Amino acid sequence: MGFEVLTMGRVGVDIYPLQVGVGLAEVETFGKYLGGSPTNVAVAAARYGRRVAVITRTGADPFGDFVHSALRGYGVDDRYVTAVAHLPTPVTFCEIFPPDDFPLYFYRLPSAPDLQIRADELDIEAIRSAGVFWVTGTGLCEEPSRSATLAALRHRAESPGAGAGITVLDLDYREMFWPSREEARRWLQEALPYVTVAVGNLDECYTAVAERDPAAAAKALRDRGADLAVVKQGPRGVLAVDGSGAVEVPPVPVEVVNGLGAGDAFGGALCHGLLAGWETARVMRFANAAGAIVAGRLACSDAMPTVDEVEAYVR
Repeated sequence: MGFEVLTMGRVGVDIYPLQVGVGLAEVETFGKYLGGSPTNVAVAAARYGRRVAVITRTGADPFGDFVHSALRGYGVDDRYVTAVAHLPTPVTFCEIFPPDDFPLYFYRLPSAPDLQIRADELDIEAIRSAGVFWVTGTGLCEEPSRSATLAALRHRAESPGAGAGITVLDLDYREMFWPSREEARRWLQEALPYVTVAVGNLDECYTAVAERDPAAAAKALRDRGADLAVVKQGPRGVLAVDGSGAVEVPPVPVEVVNGLGAGDAFGGALCHGLLAGWETARVMRFANAAGAIVAGRLACSDAMPTVDEVEAYVR
């Protein structure tokens, strides 16, 4: 039996301050959490009872051991998580200044193990058979991960059952991972013809298709191959456009504690709603609520809600 959700890409350990409104130089205590956007999406989807796995790589170190144990604890299959002997498992620090300032500090040099995923090591059958296959823009920023990500997308698009599954590209633009925005645009546009869903915030959409207007960005994403374009607009809510038209979902009021995990919570809920076959408006309301719940909590992976929590929030 295949996985309902299979994600691929970034992983790490989030070292988050337990003091809010304090810079890292003054923080005294930290919490340790599983991190990395597609990994958090996998955790979020598993919270809804989905069969989930993640394709990624860690260092051969204690933090790599932590990644494995944390994934298993969340119900995420870790069979495709392998070690790179010469690179440490990445760690990420943040500062928490609610409601909208959460600087991130990535320790991923000279490279991260998750950027060493190789095309010849992929389980192509698992990729082809997954209900949702989720990749990210960050996975395109460096070789060999770039070639592996594009190979996975091509294999999935060319499989005998192509069209039955959902392939999501999380645009996931992080300036510090790329030599330039133009280089990121080049490779995002290389990937778009192979995906059925493209999702990103306004800046990420601009990076992908050079459009700053939400409606124009959604149209451009669809013109390049996506059936469903999801444009996250922060305090203006979410715009989703598919073949049936446009859906605009207003923001969900929340007292923000840490906004860093909201997008990943949105992603896991998006996977769940798409797999359930819900209409687009219902999927967006559910995903928006999931993101709001996590924005009101400190951690990312630990904070992912259950179906009952999200449905109660929607009501």
